[in-house]
Amino acid sequence: MNTLQLNIENSLPHDWQRATLVGRVWLPGERGGPAVVVIRDGEVIDCSAHFATLSLLLDHDQPLQAVREISGTSLGSIEALLANSGEQRAPAKPYLLAPTDLQVIKAAGVTFASSMIERVIEEKAGGDALRAEEIRALVQAAIGDNLRDLKPGSPEAMRLKQVLIEQKMWSQYLEVGIGPDAEIFTKAPILAAVGSGNAIGIHPGSSWNNPEPEVVLAVDSQGRIHGATLGNDVNLRDFEGRSALLLSKAKDNNASCALGPFIRLFDEHFSLDDVRNCEVTLRVEGQDGYVLNGKSSMNQISRDPADLAEQTLNENHQYPDGFVLFLGTLFAPTDDRDHPGQGFTHKPGDVVSIASTTLGALHNRVTTSDQAPRWTFGVGDLMKNLAGRGLLG
Repeated sequence: MNTLQLNIENSLPHDWQRATLVGRVWLPGERGGPAVVVIRDGEVIDCSAHFATLSLLLDHDQPLQAVREISGTSLGSIEALLANSGEQRAPAKPYLLAPTDLQVIKAAGVTFASSMIERVIEEKAGGDALRAEEIRALVQAAIGDNLRDLKPGSPEAMRLKQVLIEQKMWSQYLEVGIGPDAEIFTKAPILAAVGSGNAIGIHPGSSWNNPEPEVVLAVDSQGRIHGATLGNDVNLRDFEGRSALLLSKAKDNNASCALGPFIRLFDEHFSLDDVRNCEVTLRVEGQDGYVLNGKSSMNQISRDPADLAEQTLNENHQYPDGFVLFLGTLFAPTDDRDHPGQGFTHKPGDVVSIASTTLGALHNRVTTSDQAPRWTFGVGDLMKNLAGRGLLG
C-alpha cells in the first residue's frame, strides 16, 4: 500500500504564494493543542495569541486585514507541515487539522437541479429511450430546453413541478431541488471534521456509498462569506435510499466529514465569483488498482452560494460562532466497480483526492467508522486546552 504523503504540489492552490490561506494545526507537547495559523511567505505563522479559535478570526470586522497585519510565531515551513500531515506523521511535530473549530458544519443538498431531473427522467423511463424523450419533451414544453437555467422557486420551476406530478415523477428530492426552500442539514458536530491526510470513515454496515466532492463556504456569525475550502460530504447511498429519515445516519458518522487543507480568504486574487466558477475534480484510487475520475462544475449550480448562505443564517436561525457550508455536488458515480449493474462503492484503503486549482487538494484514505481514530477532543476539551495555554480572556 502506497503511503499517503502531502506536499505543496499535491495540496496547495496553483497560486498559493499569493493566496491568503488560514487554517488550524495541532501543536505537540504538554502545552500543545490546536492553533490558528496563516501561511505567509512560505512559513506557517501561529496566530493563536491574537485569535484563540478560527471562528473568532473569521468573526473579526476585517479578517483579511487582521491576518495581514498581526504578528505571530513561525512553526516552520509549509513544506514541513504538509510532510508531517500525511500517514507517516511524527507526533512531536505540528500537523494539519480541519480548518474549522467552533463553526457549525452545515451542508446543502440537491443544489444541481438539472442533473437531478435528468436522473429522475432516466429512472422513470426504465431504460426506454423513447419514453425518456417523451418526458423531456413535456419538460421542455413547460420551461424551455435549458434545465441549467432553471431557477428554484421560479414560475418556470412551478410549471415543471406540475408536469412531473402529472407524470408521477415528483419526489421529496425534487421539492428541495427546484422548490423555493433549499435542503440545509447539519453534516457533523462541532470539531468532528477531519483534515487532509487523515482517514475518512464509512459506516461498516453500508455496502453502497460514495464520496461527494464539494466547495465549502466559510461564513461568520453575521452571515458574511469570507472564503472557501474543499470538503468530502461522505454519503451512504444505501442508508439514505432506504428512507430519507435516515439522512443523519447516512451523513454523520465517525470521521465521515473531511475539510481542508486550508480556508482561502477572499482578497484581490480570489472572490465569490471564483467560487461560482470553480471546477472540483475527484480521483479515487483503490488498492485493487481501480481508478475513478470525476468532476463537479460550480457554474452549473441551481442555487447561488450567497442564497444558500442566506437560507442557512437569517432571522429564523442564528449561528453565534459562524458556520461552514457544503454547497452540494454535481458528481454522481455510476461506473461499475466489480460487477455489471452494481455501480460504484468504496473499499477500505481507497485514497480519495478532491481538488481545485484555486483551493488546493484534500486527500484522505477510506476506512470504516469503527476503525478510524475515535473523536475524543470536544468543545469542553478545547476550552480547557485554550484556558491552560492562557489564550482565553
